[in-house]
Amino acid sequence: MHHRKLGNGGLNVSALGLGCMGMSFSYAPFPLRDEMITFIRKAVEMGVTFFDTAEIYGPYTNEDLVGEALEPFKGKVVIASKFGFEYSTGAAVIDSKPATIRKAIEGSLKRLRVDCIDLYYQHRVDPNTPIEDVAGCVKDLIAEGKVKHFGLSEAGAATIRRAHGVQPVAALQSEYSLWFRDVEREILPTLEELGIGFVPFSPLGKGFLTGKVDEKTEFFGNDIRKTIPRFAEESRVANKALLDAFGVVAARKGATLAQIALAWVLACKPWIVPIPGTRKLERLAENLGGASVQLSAADMAEITKISDDIKILGERYSPAQQAQTGR
Repeated sequence: MHHRKLGNGGLNVSALGLGCMGMSFSYAPFPLRDEMITFIRKAVEMGVTFFDTAEIYGPYTNEDLVGEALEPFKGKVVIASKFGFEYSTGAAVIDSKPATIRKAIEGSLKRLRVDCIDLYYQHRVDPNTPIEDVAGCVKDLIAEGKVKHFGLSEAGAATIRRAHGVQPVAALQSEYSLWFRDVEREILPTLEELGIGFVPFSPLGKGFLTGKVDEKTEFFGNDIRKTIPRFAEESRVANKALLDAFGVVAARKGATLAQIALAWVLACKPWIVPIPGTRKLERLAENLGGASVQLSAADMAEITKISDDIKILGERYSPAQQAQTGR
């Protein structure tokens, strides 16, 4: 697989990364831990060098899983993790005070079995802690050799600029796909201006853009999609129009829906590295194949117009979830 540079900070990663959250968080039921360790190691063999996790995924269990799986590949892969929550009350509370960050980094380093985290994101902007204090703390951690690169997740343009003025931001992680393109208005121009890489999560629309989710699909346990308006049954029925439309392009290109959705994201900018999550080898191979699909300017214009013209039913998050984004 070819590699891409994430911004101007020297991060070089596989063109597609692997989001590991769903292996132990948000998408129940979960596979056996040993199966996921084998899966992650197989992903490395298949050319993936960029792996995404976070302290809150569990909490803690996902970092521990990723750390064990990638321990044999130290120095050969890039691990991204995230801070920004405090758990003393038993619930995750947004908290990016420097003391909380310093506590978080020690736990993450231990669980990930590394001396330095390659890319360390603030998971959500903390309205009670100035972003300058957050960036300053991570700057100190970089100086101490515990972090290589600073990232933000779901931050607004003004926050990105303020943080970047204290410590260069290597990458922003936010949602981006054919059915959620809000970042095109302000965020992508800001990242391009500042030389910051972009890491889209849910580039396959939490599975919907693969065509494998329809109105009959059942979501079990604490599957996050049970709380998302866009995955209500009536929304899934209405939103199938998007799949039907760009499926015509997929058939013409000899590709799957998932491959076209990923190829479109990759073709938008050369400094974009999506991190689709999966737990199945056949889906991983399919996703990686999307990095080889070549879309012409005409293809891109056609797919983009389809996305422009079809109104998606339902918000991407519940009101409470949405309140934590774009600050």
